[in-house]
Parts: sequence; C-alpha cells; structure tokens
Amino acid sequence: MAQKDIGNKTPLHELKTTKDVMHYYDEWSKNNKYNKDMNDWDYSGPKETVEVLIKYQKDKNIKIYDAGCGSGLVALELKKFGFSYFDGADISKELLNQIPKDLYKELDQSDLNRKILKEDNFYDVVMCVGTFTFAHVKAHALDEFVRITKVNGLICFTINEAIYIDHGFKSKIDNLVNNNKIKKVEFFKSNYLASKDVNAWLGLYKVL
Repeated sequence: MAQKDIGNKTPLHELKTTKDVMHYYDEWSKNNKYNKDMNDWDYSGPKETVEVLIKYQKDKNIKIYDAGCGSGLVALELKKFGFSYFDGADISKELLNQIPKDLYKELDQSDLNRKILKEDNFYDVVMCVGTFTFAHVKAHALDEFVRITKVNGLICFTINEAIYIDHGFKSKIDNLVNNNKIKKVEFFKSNYLASKDVNAWLGLYKVL
C-alpha cells in the first residue's frame, strides 16, 4: 500500500508486474493474514470512502461495482448502511475466496488494467479503494470506470499519494474533468493507513 515497508512483506514499489501483484496478495491472504493486518493496522480506506459516499448517495437500491474488492472490506462497510447490490473484481483469487458468502451478486478474478467486461452506463457507483498504488491498477482504468457508470453516477476512489503525480493520476483526472467527463464532488487527503505512515488522496466524482 505504500512506498514504505508495511511490516511483513516486500514494499509494493518493488513489484513490477500484474503477476507479481497477484502472487503478493495470494500469499498475504494465507491464514487470513491480510484481514488481520488490515484490522491491526487500522486501515481506514473502506470506512472513509463509504462515509463520503453516503453523504451524496441516499438510494440504497443502487448497483455498485467494487473495483479491486479484495476480501470485501468496502462492501461490508456499505452493507452496514443498507446497501446490498455489489459486483466485485480483484486480481487475487485467494482474497476473493475469503469474501463472505452471498455478499456480492457477481465476483470476477480479473485484471482491472484491461477492459472491464460490463455494459456501458450500468452502475450507479464505482468504488475503487486501495487499488491505485504501486504496480497495481493504472490511471487509464478511470476511463473504464466512467464508461460503466451511469450519467450522474458516482466514482469514489483512493490514490496512494506517492504515485498521484508521477504515475499519471493527476493528469488523467484533470483530462477527464476538462473534457466534461467527470466533475469533482470531494477530493482530500485521507487517513488511509496512518498507523504505517501511508497517505492517500480520496476522491469522489460525478459522471457527466
């Protein structure tokens, strides 16, 4: 999650390929270690993004796409507020296997750097938490998030601050805003993983 050593693994910035990332999380998930670490480290990304979303999205009967859903932490937070329709995708089969049964309508093991096999204008909300970081999902994935989101729908995401500029996220977001594809609702520095001195930007944008 950061350019720093997060305690028990190789720093993420040393990973080079999607295959590296897949193996990284498959190993981390063994014996439920990923979920235990997220709890022990007070990982606030899922809770913070959901708290922002519910300020603007009151309809609980919406379709939500959880991009990079991992072990389902975002959907579990959303469920607390009465949301129930989630589709999810993640690169790690082992993390997907740890998701509580029946939490998601559909789950796919997939690389979000490729085309998302979903219809245009299908989802009311796309969530992407903890996935825009070193060697993970690249900035161009935002184009796909916009494509699969309905007009006036919302995209809510975190971006590791260390890659925000140098890895093209700022320029991609600026381009989408300048071309009237999305409009900023909120954008601020998240607590994210403060216990490990890892910061992220948290953004909520409306699709135009």
